Amino acid sequence: MISIKYHSGIYTLETKLTLPISVDEAWEFFSSPENLCRMTPKHMNFRITSGKPESMYRGQIISYQLSPIPGIRTNWVTEITQVDEQKYFVDEQRFGPYSMWHHEHRFIETSEGVLMTDKVSYKLPFGFLGRFSHAVFVKKQLMHIFSFRSQVLSSLF
Repeated sequence: MISIKYHSGIYTLETKLTLPISVDEAWEFFSSPENLCRMTPKHMNFRITSGKPESMYRGQIISYQLSPIPGIRTNWVTEITQVDEQKYFVDEQRFGPYSMWHHEHRFIETSEGVLMTDKVSYKLPFGFLGRFSHAVFVKKQLMHIFSFRSQVLSSLF
C-alpha cells in the first residue's frame, strides 16, 4: 500500500509492508546504508559517494549521487537524525532536490513478521512549478521507487 497526501504545502507518502522476518533481521538489513543501492531502481544509477558507510548512527551524514531523470545526475546529502534501535530511524535531506525531506522508517513485530512503515514528508522547490512537476513527474517517480522497493524486499525475504 502506497499513498500520497497533500497538506499545508507538504506532501506525505506512506507505505506499509509486512515481511516474514524478525525485527533483528529487519534492523540488520535496514541499518546498513549500503542496502539502499539494492532497493533503488537501476536506471537511477544510485551510488553512495561518502565512502563505505558504517552501520547507521544518529548524526551520520551520507552523500549520494543519482539520476532522477536520465542523463541528469544530482547530489543528495542526508543525515540520520534519530535512531531507536530495532524500532525506528529518521533520515533528513540536508542538500538535494527537495526543499524538505523527512523520512521515518518504523519496524513493528507482528505475528506474521515485521510491519515496516515508511512515512516521507517532503516539499518541492519553485512553488507552482514544483506542484506542477509533482503532478506530472515526481509523484509517479516516487510511487515507482517505493513499489520497486516493496518488490525487491518481498523477493529477498
